[in-house]
Amino acid sequence: MKTRFPLVRAARLSLLAAGLGLTAALALAQTAPPPGLPGTLAWSAYDVGSGGYNQAVAIGNALKQRYGVNLRVLPGKSDISRTLPVREGQVQFSANGVGGSYLAQEGVYEFGVKNWGPQPIRGLMLNNSDQVLTVLAAKDSGIRTAADMKGKRVAWVIGSPSLNQNITAILAFANLTWDDVRKVEFGGFGAAMDGVIEGQADVAFASSISGKAYQLEKSPRGLVYPVISHKDKAGWERMNRIAPFFFPFWGAEGAGLSKDNRVESATYPYPILMSYANLDANTAYGMTRAMVETFDMYKDAAPGNNGWAVDRQNFAWVIPFHDGAIRFWKERGLWKPEHQAHNDRLIARQKVLADAWKAVQSGAHADDKAFEQAWMKARAEALAKAGFDPVVSSW
Repeated sequence: MKTRFPLVRAARLSLLAAGLGLTAALALAQTAPPPGLPGTLAWSAYDVGSGGYNQAVAIGNALKQRYGVNLRVLPGKSDISRTLPVREGQVQFSANGVGGSYLAQEGVYEFGVKNWGPQPIRGLMLNNSDQVLTVLAAKDSGIRTAADMKGKRVAWVIGSPSLNQNITAILAFANLTWDDVRKVEFGGFGAAMDGVIEGQADVAFASSISGKAYQLEKSPRGLVYPVISHKDKAGWERMNRIAPFFFPFWGAEGAGLSKDNRVESATYPYPILMSYANLDANTAYGMTRAMVETFDMYKDAAPGNNGWAVDRQNFAWVIPFHDGAIRFWKERGLWKPEHQAHNDRLIARQKVLADAWKAVQSGAHADDKAFEQAWMKARAEALAKAGFDPVVSSW
């Protein structure tokens, strides 16, 4: 039967041919994924709209274009909600924060309860972008350095010990404690930053690329980053005793910052691409290699993505790297004997923590609070006996 609309039929055939041609061209443009990388991946990340989530989506697009690999991103609002899917095998990796990596390894704060404890965390890559994660202050508060926080109103976020510990460490840098400032309690990070914007507090902890940082900058109060001097060695020693994950950095990205307007500050990696020790080494290898091979495709696709660059990696940070990732970094000639020695010591620390946790679990405790207190005591004693700094000895 002949069609009554030959031109329409011809157009349809033309479109079909064009579509098939485009599909073929895309297939030809794609390359085989690195060995060990599955065709479908899942990551957990920060909540929708966050810098970490946007970066993960951009990376997923690059993986799809380059290899035809699908990446599903599972958003999580808390350290627990980002780490739990990794522990339960629902996702292979997490673009996590310092809470879901370092604090999870240490088994402290929200990870120091009965159903958690110290976790066998492993890293693959660290994002060290030009942003800073530090204290932000209202410009009209008169704060210009960390020491100027004395007597000022500082935000304390209820139920967010990792944020509060960060501020505790920066206070320690200036030889201050919470007794030297006016603590103002807020129900969450957003509320704390709003409190600074609205004049209820003077200082809060945030990333320089967060939306709240830009809001504060544009508000009548204005924004300033208190200087954390890189020359103050004693200050850094005090700070790292509380938060060893911080390091000196000149911030150049975010609200009020640029390459021509940097701030002398402190920061730590964000996000941290991590998994657990039991992840198949081939999968960890494939993921690490894919991140490096597709970097040029995603580096400009989301703010902060430049921090995933190979030359920005730190192989002597506070969590150990996965064996599969180490294999890749060795192939690139970047993994040195001193990195392996550091990694081995971090894994030894994790074993001390795991053994102490088992011992506490086998004991009798009146209630959950008694259990947590017993754990923190046993944890500090075991680490000290093995020659490690407990860092967090109570909360």
